[in-house]
Amino acid sequence: MASRALVWHACRGLPISDLEKIALDYIVPCLHDIGFCYLDNFLGEVVGDCVLERVKQMHYSGELQDGQLAGQRHGIARRHLRGDQIKWIGGTEEGCEAINFLLSLIDRLGMYCGTRLGNYYVKERSKVGQRGQKGKTDSKMVPVMTCYKQQVPFSLDLHAMVACYPGNGTGYVRHVDNPNGDGRCITCIYYLNKNWDSKLHGGILRIFPEGKSYVADVEPIFDRLLFFWSDRRNPHEVQPSYATRYAMTVWYFDAEERAEAKKKFRNLTDAGKREATLNED
Repeated sequence: MASRALVWHACRGLPISDLEKIALDYIVPCLHDIGFCYLDNFLGEVVGDCVLERVKQMHYSGELQDGQLAGQRHGIARRHLRGDQIKWIGGTEEGCEAINFLLSLIDRLGMYCGTRLGNYYVKERSKVGQRGQKGKTDSKMVPVMTCYKQQVPFSLDLHAMVACYPGNGTGYVRHVDNPNGDGRCITCIYYLNKNWDSKLHGGILRIFPEGKSYVADVEPIFDRLLFFWSDRRNPHEVQPSYATRYAMTVWYFDAEERAEAKKKFRNLTDAGKREATLNED
């Protein structure tokens, strides 16, 4: 931990243009050593404020919808498991210039991490179906076959997930983003909460590193960018939030695991079609 702390202090003074050094000297070593890391003051207040204001507009205009769960158990209210409201965006929408800038910087960090993540090769980030009129999805989605994880469908364009916990004591129960090999290898979260006091507002992201005797608590403070492994090495939860809590999440995929997940989905789809044809006969 001490060596990583020294690296962090060395990286804090780097200009944002030196993303390669931040990735190679801080993010990659931290992921290998402890499984997570974060950067504070990532965009700076001016650009960070632009991102925050656009996210607030989405919230206040009713563009966010309840986050979904796969395999929800009967008798358990959704809000007791996952209480956020979300919207998938690409950054190219009208008024999202600052968000697009943020995503471009995060993408560059992911690109520099690239082939230096052990068995992983980061190639792309999270995708969702392209949206048509009235919120209809134009492309097919992959069903998620596990409980309590985010539904991230396969499709054509790159997106990020804007999320808001409305401050009514809701959170997100302990879960793993990618427990079954859907391709996601890195979870990246950008926080947007000014003057956040976790003693009053709650909302901590608690990580339970696999095989460790400790937990890691990450406060969702303004302009903080968090990285952690998406698989079973990092179960995590969002503790109940008592103030409006904003964040933006992207997932980065391992090329080989992603291709294998798509292949499995195609095989399942083809098998389902064959069975439907036999039943019709």
